[in-house]
Amino acid sequence: MTTAIRAKGAAKTNVDKFLTLLRVLLIGAISVGLLAFIAQQIDPGNAFAKWTHDGQEANRLTGEQFKGLIVSGLSQGAMYGLIALGYSMVYGVLGFINFAHGEVFMVGAFTGFIMSNKFDEAGLWEGGAFIPTVLFTVLIATLIATGLAVLMERVAYRPLRGSPRLIPLITSIGVSFFIQNAVILLFGAGAKSYPPNPDWLQDDWILGIEGVKIVVIIVAAISMAGLWYFVERTKTGKAMRAVAEDKEIASLMGINVNRTIVTTFAVGGAMAGIGGMLWGLLFRSVIATTGFLPGIKAFTAAVVGGVGNLGGAMAGGVALGGAESLAPLTLLEPLGISGVSQLRDAVSFVLLILVLLIKPTGLFGERLSSDDRA
Repeated sequence: MTTAIRAKGAAKTNVDKFLTLLRVLLIGAISVGLLAFIAQQIDPGNAFAKWTHDGQEANRLTGEQFKGLIVSGLSQGAMYGLIALGYSMVYGVLGFINFAHGEVFMVGAFTGFIMSNKFDEAGLWEGGAFIPTVLFTVLIATLIATGLAVLMERVAYRPLRGSPRLIPLITSIGVSFFIQNAVILLFGAGAKSYPPNPDWLQDDWILGIEGVKIVVIIVAAISMAGLWYFVERTKTGKAMRAVAEDKEIASLMGINVNRTIVTTFAVGGAMAGIGGMLWGLLFRSVIATTGFLPGIKAFTAAVVGGVGNLGGAMAGGVALGGAESLAPLTLLEPLGISGVSQLRDAVSFVLLILVLLIKPTGLFGERLSSDDRA
């Protein structure tokens, strides 16, 4: 990715002027929406609120509702972050976006569906057996997702290594559709439901937050911390970073590049598998296209945080989940926009546009290989 640098003092082009106008409009709309939200929290019947709501008072969010939005945003953003890690790792090493990564997440969710229902039929999904059962289910979902990611690398991507980047990119889209249709052939196109979570997991825990959401946030945080330690502190992680920096030099230093790339796919697949299982526990439903939209949003999170930057991917996922949860009711609804709950997906891509307009390298900066920086 190259960035054109204009000589200092050069005249702005029409494109520059348009982008500046777009920045001003987006930041202005966000500022007005936020001020309107604060005003309607203080006085739901203020003049601006009545003007934007056809003479009616605006809805004031309660503290409980606001807390619920934050927790929902964190739990969903944590799953986006887990998927985004796979995008960032593969991009950092191979320099292309694996758009089939969302289907690895979906396969992890489907594996959890199969295992959980089998355990439910055996009477092990309730009571004291639930914790070891769900841990075993997470393990199997992670292994299946890891195996699928490694298989994709070996069959679809390794033969294309060294080809122009557009070729593996298009291939990844084809792999995505292949996996979706294979799952439809095996399980049908209808939604598949997880068994109900135990009552104690549905109950409110700390600060009145539902137990399953706390579990999702904790497991995602532990997984992200474990991945950070693996990449930053282990010998294999150092090899991955060396290959991401320069494959040829890494090979001359005795690093097995092929094995390191396979490890990268495996670790990314494991993160997606954990995310898929957490998705199933939280939403209790999965279909063949479950991975498509979360995958696109996770890619958005990776770009928002900084492509190739693992910490940025994690932060980008949480930021994206938080924006999806909070923005409709705290920015759009105060402006009198109707149907804000249906605009959650649009919020994700508006956030992407805003970040790219202000800081094209992402919030935490890109981490590119020597080839990408050239």
